[in-house]
Amino acid sequence: MSATLPPLHLAVALDGAGWHPASWREPQARPHDLFTADYWAGAVAEAERGLLDFVTFEDALGLQSSHPTEPDTRTDQVRGRLDAVLIAARVAPLTHHIGLVPTVIATHTEPFHISKAIATLDYVSAGRAGVRVQISAKAHEAAHFGRRTFPRFGIQELDAPAVRDVTAELFEEAADYIEVARRLWDSWEDDAEIRDVATGRFIDRDKLHYIDFEGKHFSVKGPSITPRPPQGQPVVSALAHRSVPFQLVAHSADIGYVTARDADQARAVVAEIRAAQEAAGRAEEPLHVFGDLVVFLDDDPTAAATRLARLNVLAGYEYTSDAKIFTGTPIQLSDFLRELQQAGLSGFRLRPGVIGSDLPAITRGLVPELQRRGAFRRAYEAVTLRGLLGLTRPANRYANANIGPSEPEGTVGP
Repeated sequence: MSATLPPLHLAVALDGAGWHPASWREPQARPHDLFTADYWAGAVAEAERGLLDFVTFEDALGLQSSHPTEPDTRTDQVRGRLDAVLIAARVAPLTHHIGLVPTVIATHTEPFHISKAIATLDYVSAGRAGVRVQISAKAHEAAHFGRRTFPRFGIQELDAPAVRDVTAELFEEAADYIEVARRLWDSWEDDAEIRDVATGRFIDRDKLHYIDFEGKHFSVKGPSITPRPPQGQPVVSALAHRSVPFQLVAHSADIGYVTARDADQARAVVAEIRAAQEAAGRAEEPLHVFGDLVVFLDDDPTAAATRLARLNVLAGYEYTSDAKIFTGTPIQLSDFLRELQQAGLSGFRLRPGVIGSDLPAITRGLVPELQRRGAFRRAYEAVTLRGLLGLTRPANRYANANIGPSEPEGTVGP
């Protein structure tokens, strides 16, 4: 590996036929297969072929839209999706090394349900589960649940005081959501299951713990109904664009995805997250900051740019993204990733513009180029996602609790 820079971590973000809204019209797109298990299994198998650390699965609680905050009426773009957690669980037994990280929407789901779903995914995958926590302030998505309402706003109003207050509250809720999930993952000690047929004891009830979480947004007794996951704590990640979500990443996550456009911006973002991490008392804990990029790759840089332009014509508008849109060759992308890594990023989550063509370009073009430079692994060196990311298996917070002899505080009695 490089003498000056550590090896990179690489992930891909899977979303339908690809991140460009016209991607489904490409010859490699397989639009008839988008709602089949075989499609997703094939995409993840390709990512695993490239030795990537993990894949993320996009999800939402409303239909895709060409409008960033409202539904639309277009019929010429992909609409509809499968549940991300269930996709991950379906492909887990078909893979062996790659991490599986579904997106969950904290705003309209319960941490108890999601904690056991992700714990189950960790069992099904033998320790390769993670989760990407996302919020939603969209009024039309809230209407699906009827439990809360949000004001309608446009993308140009994101910095309006009322909208900032709403999103700040939702990110605060997401922090509590993650804390509840983490406590529930710890609510069973590692050796709580005895499984002794001779004595008829399956579990040690003294090693199941109430979490007794009382916060502004949740009141959760616990314990979980699922034993502690194989990783102890599945990997928690979140996408962050500005200071409030930077705080969530610094306080609660193992990985933060950021959308820096160049090395200077990456350096500033990393500095802000590291300062927030120190303020949260986590300075000694590993925290990855990954850069997000939308990629259109070809051996000829002109061909990559031409393909993007052709897709824009099909869509009827110029595709824009919260993340930088990169067009070029795998060699050019390797150069750019190493430049951003020098600014403090430890890895990258690449969003293939068209999964059918850009995912293989990542695994069969970019990865070999990074390997040639000594910047990426040549074999999987760990069996869990935490291991691939260099994260240790955390101790159980309740295992050494000072508890009384009768009805122990924090435990579930007989």
